[in-house]
Amino acid sequence: MSNFDKIFSGSKVLITGHTGFKGSWLSVWLKLLGAKLTGVSDRVGTDPSHYYSIVNIFDNDLKADIRNLDTLKEIIRKNKPEFIFHLAAQPLVLDSYIDPYSTFTSNTLGTINLLESLRTYSEKCNVVIITSDKSYENLEFDRGYHEEDRIGGLDPYSGSKGAAELAIKSYFSSFFKENHNVKLAIARAGNVVGGGDWSSGRIVPDAIKAWQDSRPLVIRNPHSTRPWQHVLEPLNGYLLLAKFLKENKPINGEAFNFGPITDQVFNVEDVSKILKKFLIGFSYEINSRKSDAVYESTLLALNIAKAKQNLDWSPRLSFEETFKMTAEWYENFYTATSKNIHKFTINQIENYSNCK
Repeated sequence: MSNFDKIFSGSKVLITGHTGFKGSWLSVWLKLLGAKLTGVSDRVGTDPSHYYSIVNIFDNDLKADIRNLDTLKEIIRKNKPEFIFHLAAQPLVLDSYIDPYSTFTSNTLGTINLLESLRTYSEKCNVVIITSDKSYENLEFDRGYHEEDRIGGLDPYSGSKGAAELAIKSYFSSFFKENHNVKLAIARAGNVVGGGDWSSGRIVPDAIKAWQDSRPLVIRNPHSTRPWQHVLEPLNGYLLLAKFLKENKPINGEAFNFGPITDQVFNVEDVSKILKKFLIGFSYEINSRKSDAVYESTLLALNIAKAKQNLDWSPRLSFEETFKMTAEWYENFYTATSKNIHKFTINQIENYSNCK
């Protein structure tokens, strides 16, 4: 935990989307660092959920919808956070086709509401806004997207995240650039895996469900590549962003990519093979029929040179270590009590913090 000194100890931290996969892992890590936590979410997205395994870590555990501007303003005014991590979102590409309106209101309007709530905020606050690697206009680059590449998106999810990025840029230039109280940074992460994700339409949760049902996982796009990374990798980056903002490092208003080393980008079949290695009884098969699925990018990779240079951040886990940790978490979950899985989560965070 030494990377962060005592910077979060005793600090008031607000996490939007704290019941989600990444939000719940971030909450546990911040609690270990001594933070006073306020979580804001409108619901728990899945059952089971990693959030349900968390044991008494929140000072305030609030049910609220970030699409309600007045409610969000009041939460911030009342709790006076020194740090905000904005993760609340509709996170699934396939769901964005089913309900594009909710996707845009959650991902775009929700972000605008946060910015608007902070526009007249008089307290000092360091804000990390998490968007997505899918914010980039997908041109199937094999070099990995740079932070300066064009923002866009063909599917509703990507479009909603791209629109949020444009709003952030506009608000920062107009209201926060010369504001010495509120500082913000943007984090774009790749496909995150780890224990405690049960969202539909993602390969690891789908694999775990198939494994538990003793049936093969059917994969539809075996050659699609993604920047797979363990959830703790980008969370480490988010915490570093917040730390550097508070220390007045020159990153205010900047965006950063967090992903694996570019030459370690693997495809869907690679993931299926590595899961078969670590999950006893897991199997998969490829759907050879022509897919009528909605559009998803085939090639997606991030360039992480900026985070390396400016934040001294770099991935710590190999592809194999990432999926070994993930498989071990699920194996523990299905054989342990809630209290024990919370402890297992803590152990994984501590082990990650100690690795180089």
